[in-house]
Amino acid sequence: PLTINALGPASNVSAAIAPTLERPDRGPPAVSISSLGTIDGSRLVDVKPRVAEDVDKIKSWRIPDISDPSQIKALRLPDSIAASKVVRLIYTNSGLSLLALASNAVHKLWKWQRTERNPSGKATANVAPQLWQPPSGTLMTNDINESKPTEESAACIALSKNDSYVMSASGGKVSLFNMMTFKVMTMFMSPPPAATFLAFHPQDNNIIAIGMEDSSVQIYNVRVDEVKTKLKGHQNRITGLAFSPTLNALVSSGADAQLCMWSIDKWEKLKSRFIQAPAGRQSPLVGETKVQFHNDQTHLLVVHESQISVYDSKLECSRSWSPKDALPAPISSAIYSCDGLLVYAGFCDGAIGVFDAETLRFRCRIGPSAYIPTYAVSSNTAHPLVIAPHPSEPNQIALGMSDGAVHVVEPSDAELKWGGTPSQDNGPLPSNSSNPPLTGQPSEPR
Repeated sequence: PLTINALGPASNVSAAIAPTLERPDRGPPAVSISSLGTIDGSRLVDVKPRVAEDVDKIKSWRIPDISDPSQIKALRLPDSIAASKVVRLIYTNSGLSLLALASNAVHKLWKWQRTERNPSGKATANVAPQLWQPPSGTLMTNDINESKPTEESAACIALSKNDSYVMSASGGKVSLFNMMTFKVMTMFMSPPPAATFLAFHPQDNNIIAIGMEDSSVQIYNVRVDEVKTKLKGHQNRITGLAFSPTLNALVSSGADAQLCMWSIDKWEKLKSRFIQAPAGRQSPLVGETKVQFHNDQTHLLVVHESQISVYDSKLECSRSWSPKDALPAPISSAIYSCDGLLVYAGFCDGAIGVFDAETLRFRCRIGPSAYIPTYAVSSNTAHPLVIAPHPSEPNQIALGMSDGAVHVVEPSDAELKWGGTPSQDNGPLPSNSSNPPLTGQPSEPR
């Protein structure tokens, strides 16, 4: 059987899996993952301990509104393939390339080159990359479910640690692609029921937690093609999964706006909680809810259209922010920066919000007119469906858009970081949060 070395950190993979343990029409997958190294689920670079100077004195910053293209560096990536909304987006671990999965099940890979203007060869908004295809011209296209339109199917990608392979699904079987040739190496796990999310076990690459459309989480062993157990506790489809080796736990989130924490030793439910509805919002909440552990593997970022929140190891809400004022639209996506110091949030009106990760203090707003040059004149209604953080540049993000475009966005050379230059003359930064910061220290008075 085929053995793949160093299949690494994976997140947000959606696939489909058989409803029973045995299916006569399907043999075991032609791939062994038994010899792989431990997965680093965070996909994040090593970060020095945070010290007071790293906070950049954000308490004294005015909240800037970035609306003009001259205020940032932004690049729409070149694209000659038919546009379809971007549903998954991920940087390669090297930071040299960007991989998108569109709702039509087609992948697109952009590669930056080492040049005089870009000596590192890393992704940048300064230099346009190449939309790369192998000499054969093959498109990397997922298997699809013939009984359901591809646009309505769940879709995900997971990248190997050495950037050589990608595991991907768009409502049909999971495909394993060679990133150099775009060829399918193997396919496995047929629907129904449809899978809606996938996460690799942090200590065993053969074990995958698969969130399902039927609201269960199936713990699946790839090597022996067997479902070990099913976790039941949600009332609607699973929309997020996150492992914490530190807590020895798996957290699942669903379209029922519920969080469940499971022991990864015995796969028992430890606790569950419905996320809190913001003031003025009808309770209980419903809708897609995503989760991501912070670098400390203890604090949990919870994302719903109504809020971004931070929960602790007991699933207690430590901090929360809801759309208001300069950012009134529903939240479409949110993610930690690679160093864990920022949270980037996308909004359904095209805006991007940058927040301090520890306090969820609002740092700055990036208007769509800043990164979409034709926004004002074309009545463009595109907005980011997914945000990807660069794996080693904490101030760089990529945006996968509802119109199929992909943008890379960075601060201007004059600013270097989001939020502008500290100034003691600007007065205190207003707090848009209602709970104490993660350190337990009291908030600054407003």
